[in-house]
Amino acid sequence: MRTPALTLLLLAACCWCCCSGSPPAAPPAADASLHFGSVPAGVYETVAYYEPGPIGLLFNMMRAFLHVVQPNPFPQDLVIRVAKDKFGAIKSDYQKPENIVLTLQVIYYELGFVVCAVVGILFIVLVPLVGLLFCMCRCCDNCGGEMHQRQKKNADCQRGLLTTLLLTTTFIITAGVLCAYAANQNLSSQLKTMKRLVNSNIRDLYTFANNTPTQIDHLISQYGTAKNQVLCDLDNVGQLLGGRIHEELGKVVLPALDEAQNMAGVIKDTKEALENVTVTLAVLQEGTVQLESNLSRVRMDISNALDDPACADSLSPIVHICVNILSSLSQLEISANYSALPGVSEQLAKVNDVLKTDLAQIVHQGFLAFNDTPNMVTDQTRNVAEGVRGLLDGIGNNITRFSKLFPVQTTVNNVTNIISHTHSQIEDLYPEIDKMDFYRWISCITLCCMVALIVVFNFLGLLCGILGFDRHASPTSRGCVSNTGGNLLMAGVGFSFMFSWVLMAVVTATFVLGGNVEKLVCEPFHSRELFKVLDCPNLVNPSWKHFIPGYLFNNPEMDLTVENIYSNCKENRGIYSALHLDKVFNISALFSPSLYTKDVSKKFDSLKVDLKTIVLLNTDGKHNLINFTEAGIKDIDFAAYMEELNKGVTRVDLLTFASDLDAKADQLNNGPVQTSIKGHANTLRQIYAKQVVPLQQSMNTLNQSIRFLERTATDLSNKISEILQAVETAQHLITHNATFTVNQESEKYKQSLIGYFEQYINWIKTSLMMEVATCKPVSNIVDTAEILACGFLFDSMNTFWFGLGCSALFLLPSIILSVRLAKFYRRMDTEDVYDDIDTIPMKTGGTFVFSNPQYSTKCCCKLTKTLNYPPDE
Repeated sequence: MRTPALTLLLLAACCWCCCSGSPPAAPPAADASLHFGSVPAGVYETVAYYEPGPIGLLFNMMRAFLHVVQPNPFPQDLVIRVAKDKFGAIKSDYQKPENIVLTLQVIYYELGFVVCAVVGILFIVLVPLVGLLFCMCRCCDNCGGEMHQRQKKNADCQRGLLTTLLLTTTFIITAGVLCAYAANQNLSSQLKTMKRLVNSNIRDLYTFANNTPTQIDHLISQYGTAKNQVLCDLDNVGQLLGGRIHEELGKVVLPALDEAQNMAGVIKDTKEALENVTVTLAVLQEGTVQLESNLSRVRMDISNALDDPACADSLSPIVHICVNILSSLSQLEISANYSALPGVSEQLAKVNDVLKTDLAQIVHQGFLAFNDTPNMVTDQTRNVAEGVRGLLDGIGNNITRFSKLFPVQTTVNNVTNIISHTHSQIEDLYPEIDKMDFYRWISCITLCCMVALIVVFNFLGLLCGILGFDRHASPTSRGCVSNTGGNLLMAGVGFSFMFSWVLMAVVTATFVLGGNVEKLVCEPFHSRELFKVLDCPNLVNPSWKHFIPGYLFNNPEMDLTVENIYSNCKENRGIYSALHLDKVFNISALFSPSLYTKDVSKKFDSLKVDLKTIVLLNTDGKHNLINFTEAGIKDIDFAAYMEELNKGVTRVDLLTFASDLDAKADQLNNGPVQTSIKGHANTLRQIYAKQVVPLQQSMNTLNQSIRFLERTATDLSNKISEILQAVETAQHLITHNATFTVNQESEKYKQSLIGYFEQYINWIKTSLMMEVATCKPVSNIVDTAEILACGFLFDSMNTFWFGLGCSALFLLPSIILSVRLAKFYRRMDTEDVYDDIDTIPMKTGGTFVFSNPQYSTKCCCKLTKTLNYPPDE
């Protein structure tokens, strides 16, 4: 699948040539952030992840064994040197010093494998040879071939120990063969997973190829989003550009107009205040005269009432009360005198003359004229807006034309055909793979069966031997079952000699191959050290820094490495980013922002906005403000007014005075004087309610108006001058200095329109890097190859030789233990006897055995004659 994969990468590179450029730069500030939607994403179904399950424990045991055999770290420098030398140390004269050093380094790294391989070879050579010699030796009644067993006192203990050891050894052999069988079955069962993974990768390549044109079409079609936003801003040029101009100029203009408008309100309020002063002053003058008259009448009436003889009698006890009342009458008089205060009719007349000119309406007209800035901008920029609208269609046509410069769909169709052809070839290989796997499975099962046969002989031999053994029976009289057990053990020995070297030959070959692949390929791949070897400069070609860009783009100096491509594709980035196509294809020349925005910029160079027709405050308004300063408000004698206003209406509080009269009247004798005094007290209360209270209210009104007029008159000329100056400054800004603001805001508006194009272009670049033709299938192919090779094949193969090798090695102690233990179960031809007295026969199960007299006295004697007699009862 290497050919279609590389072709597809080149296809994607060509596809992006139509709509990509240099890396995206930060776009200028725009009024709106455009949303171009999501690029149609290809859904890749491959899950390049392998979890071995329970058999993973066996894989870990195998890797632990390999780590013991080969604990050295990955020899990155050594591999690079060998790869660059292209195995020159082997092909050329190996006696050269540099080649000897390289060879020694390789041997040092492979020392563990070399030792194990030498042990395996010795096993393969020596075991058959030893088996042959052992067979010949036993045929000569040596090496345990003589059917005679010497009897020892610890025979039972020895037999039990040998049985335990052989049983343990057999269990270990069984575990090894089960491990090998599980690995064999795992490899076959993973074959279906392999097909599913390969087919999934092929489908992902189809998705990758077929989805790329759709994604590119989506990128091109989203030009409409930017175009529509530009059209929208052109339709709202008044609110956008005119509004910005209005906002900037308004920072100076609006405060000036606000001050003028406020002053128009002050003039109206001044008129009202002057009218209030005029009215309330007349009311106070008339009211105080009447109040003075009424108070004089009350004083006279009380004084007349006190002329009563009862108050004139010096001996009367109420004389001092009458005197006290009479002396207090002087307090009944008014306090403030408003008749002497000057009027304000002259000022009121002048303010009325000022109000004949409606300053508020004049200022309102200034507001309307200034607030009409957006409409003025719309009218004055109509030609520029129409010109920009005409450019938009041309830009869209250019983008579409660029996208058609490359035969994207044709290339995709060609690549799809290549993928289909490759897929069909792979499908044709599946029957051959199944057939080869079947032969492999049969071969491995045969090897397992060899071991299983030996295990069966061992277990049956132990079972028959243990069950049929009779400790009271002599070696020559052992039962058939026991004898069969011994024979089965010896059969297991024979098959062990026959098969063990074959097993070890398979184990050694697969160990050297699979172990080195695990240590030199699989483990470095997981740790990424293998990529460092592949990315080593000048590895493939001495003149190439990196071979991938050398093969793909004929540019070996480009910084494009295997690890970089794999990592980017692992993160599902676009292949444009993974292959660094921005450094290969000059896309900027085809899709540079200036290529599309320079005409738009030229259109705005002719943009002119004239605001000289705006008049903020006309001559009448200015004269009106000046006339107000000449109305004489400041000439009012505010001190005289405040002096009188600070006085009360009367010298004494009439209510308090009336209450005192009532209290004093109560001290008088009942009579006309008391009645008269109380009546005058009530009269004072009525005067207070009907005259004093209204006068106090008028005084409050007059006080407020005078204080307002005083505040207004304070520094009135300077206030008016400041207003006129502010209005004049704002008018000068609009008339003479607005060009700078207009140009500044026009530039911002132009950049906002251009910013939409740049947002679109930058979105294309970002999408190309991150979303278009995401190359996850490329990393999935690499991961799938690693899973198939390391996870399925070599892990299973390594676990197979690990289990089979364990069984083969333990066949050696099994042979020794079986030979030794068979003596205790097989029926012997002769046996040893022990005598304490000469010529005394030993009864052995109905047979009398006589020993040679010369070997008597508790010595083990060789049987010379055996006679059969009836057994003693």
